[in-house]
Amino acid sequence: MLLEHFIGPERPVGWTFQFWPVLLGACGFALAGTWLCKKVALRLGIVDHPDAFVKTHKEPVAYLGGVGILVGLTVGVLAGVVLIQDAEEFGTALSGLLGILAGAVIACFVGLVDDIMDIRPWQKLLGQLIAAATLIAAGIVPNLELLTEPFGLTLPTQLHTALGAAVVVFFVLGATNSLNLLDGLDGLCGGVSAIITLGMLLLAIHLATWGVSASGDPVRLIICLSLLGGILGFLPFNRHPAKIFMGDAGSMLLGFVTAAMMILFARTSLHIWTASIVIFGLPILDTATAMVRRLVNKRPLMVSDRGHIYDQLIDRGIPLPRTVAICYALAGMYALIGLLISRFSTGYALLAAVLTAILTAAVIWKKGFLKMSGHRGAVRKTEPME
Repeated sequence: MLLEHFIGPERPVGWTFQFWPVLLGACGFALAGTWLCKKVALRLGIVDHPDAFVKTHKEPVAYLGGVGILVGLTVGVLAGVVLIQDAEEFGTALSGLLGILAGAVIACFVGLVDDIMDIRPWQKLLGQLIAAATLIAAGIVPNLELLTEPFGLTLPTQLHTALGAAVVVFFVLGATNSLNLLDGLDGLCGGVSAIITLGMLLLAIHLATWGVSASGDPVRLIICLSLLGGILGFLPFNRHPAKIFMGDAGSMLLGFVTAAMMILFARTSLHIWTASIVIFGLPILDTATAMVRRLVNKRPLMVSDRGHIYDQLIDRGIPLPRTVAICYALAGMYALIGLLISRFSTGYALLAAVLTAILTAAVIWKKGFLKMSGHRGAVRKTEPME
């Protein structure tokens, strides 16, 4: 069976139990933090007003949910630092954890400013670049030798560094903006992110039991558990009808941390890196569909519309709760495929990822998700892409 040797012989699964209090702490503090953020947002008038174009809610809804998730993430990471038992690798793990946390704070802050002040796209981009720089400064960059070694090539040190930094920037920008695009229905972005994080957590447990890295394994486990706990503490307030939205503060935070996780997996092996990208498949699918649809229909690429996959499901008469459940199922499907791919050799993993992309594209085309008619063609010309 494909998952027969998913648990490795180097460490028992019980080794990971030392970090599970991180999940409880992150969830508890995110729950309290989100409740407090809702009260503050309503008191200060920091709310999201409905419109006649892309928003589905009828009454103003509190923002600041992303700050509640950040509270849980921060508590989880700090608790994880305390729980690390390997003194020899503590310094390296600490650097990675704090680097990711610092970038998450920056990403959340930039999104929060945008929620409150509606900043320009280039200002958001600058903030995302600064967040990406924290990963690079902490040494969280991909091992590009995974790509060159099969061909017997060796990259010069400076070129390896420059390309590694470019990959980090690409993943941070891609993940933060794709999750921002996915944040369109109550419980959608948070729930999908929780499923993605759970998939990455299982992948991290897999690597930990195989003893891949004395310092890297704790970092991956702590970040996944912290983020999962933060999301689970937020979701009770965000389920339909939502009492609070995560806003750009939340979607940028989630995107940044999941990007950091994919970069961490990119330091192990090419098939594991591929598996983590497939686990992130639904946000990639929704963003690619939106961009291709706008391109083939000659519509503005950087202007929001009602043509996202979840919008189209709603416009086809599927109720909001069922639409969200369908998206959860799709996210779970990609997570499962990614976990299966993690058991393949590199060549077969890449082939499986390509076949998954081709089959997905065929379904999108066949079901008419690239058409732009009726509500799904409605465009706000005065506002940049969400």
